[in-house]
Amino acid sequence: MHQNWAGNLTYSAREIVRPTTLEQLADLLAGPERVRALGSRHSFNDVADTDGVHVQVDVLDDGRPAVDVLDADGVENGVVSVNAGLRYGEVSRGLHATGRGLGNMASLPHISVAGAVATATHGSGDANQSLAGAVVGLELMTPAGELRRITRDEHPDVFPGTVVSLGALGVVTRVELATVPTFAVRQDVAEGLPWDAYLENFDAITSAAYSVSAFTSWDEPAVRHVWFKSVVGSDGGGVPQVPGARWSTVPVHPLPGVDASATTEQLGVTGPWHERLSHFRLEFTPSAGAEVQTEYLLPRRNAVAAIEAVRGLGPKVAPLLQTSEIRTVAADDLWLSPFDEPSVGLHFTWLPREADVRALLPDLEAALLPLGARPHWGKVSTVDPRDMAALYPRFGDFRDLAGRFDPDGRLHGGLVARLLG
Repeated sequence: MHQNWAGNLTYSAREIVRPTTLEQLADLLAGPERVRALGSRHSFNDVADTDGVHVQVDVLDDGRPAVDVLDADGVENGVVSVNAGLRYGEVSRGLHATGRGLGNMASLPHISVAGAVATATHGSGDANQSLAGAVVGLELMTPAGELRRITRDEHPDVFPGTVVSLGALGVVTRVELATVPTFAVRQDVAEGLPWDAYLENFDAITSAAYSVSAFTSWDEPAVRHVWFKSVVGSDGGGVPQVPGARWSTVPVHPLPGVDASATTEQLGVTGPWHERLSHFRLEFTPSAGAEVQTEYLLPRRNAVAAIEAVRGLGPKVAPLLQTSEIRTVAADDLWLSPFDEPSVGLHFTWLPREADVRALLPDLEAALLPLGARPHWGKVSTVDPRDMAALYPRFGDFRDLAGRFDPDGRLHGGLVARLLG
């Protein structure tokens, strides 16, 4: 028996298999049992679960470099192909060494590429799409043992349905990501920004830097911290222009009272993109470990109304909360992505009291679902899977696609089985 990273979920799979070759993976998929890909176990629900076999591809060797900068006719095209089981922190270091970078990172560099992409995990920034938005191609092995490469350019009819796929189409072995020239970032933290100032200037604040995240416990008189990650230009960059901001003079952690040694460097110190865009350093265990997470993604046009609705529930929310984060995300065209228009994410890191959290969530969902909220695919919610499916206009097309790739449902399990069953 094995558990997810936070320890709030025990998986049903009888074993974990880590094939080292494509042939071994094909043999596993040809067997009689159900199979589900397992990433870095940073999902807080059973989206990756199965009663059969879990497969991890982090040690899979297909004869190519784990981080392989591609080219077209001998000219680099800005695309990198990576082993799907690698963590973003590992990919980013290898990529930076080549002079390239990713446009965005999630809060944690510890999550696997394929797992984050499959669940529409995201970072922050008005112009930054989710991590899945950087995908231009992927390779996956279907339950029939067929290795397929699907790209945006060559398969425009089905590509948008194969990226955020919840692992329902096959075991992803490689992911192709669009890159940018490497760049430098500084990180500054504003403290105690009054709620009125934050909400009245929401658009100006979220656009004041490349990536902006606000942290709160919802019952506080002010937004506790707002983290600004700014791209540094030839002039050396500077502190973002935010009226009324009081800038922290010591490093801070997203969780109140926790030592900041695990966080990426702050106080305006310039560093490479992969050492600033995430909140935490790869070498440290992030956050508190024992926790439960929930997130709701909403249309940005309803951001202020959603924030005010949660503030109204502050007395109920705060006693169960470690911290909460507010982020913005740009739109994409992926079928199961919750970001079909500019969006805002309201993220909750709870104390490890899941029964109490689940008792509270219907109140949160009653306030947020009428505003267009969709639960994060990999986090805890109490929304019925049938209702979750109904929130996505292309879900019927995705169901059909999953039926073509996996006609016998051997990749079904956990949340995916309830969605597609």
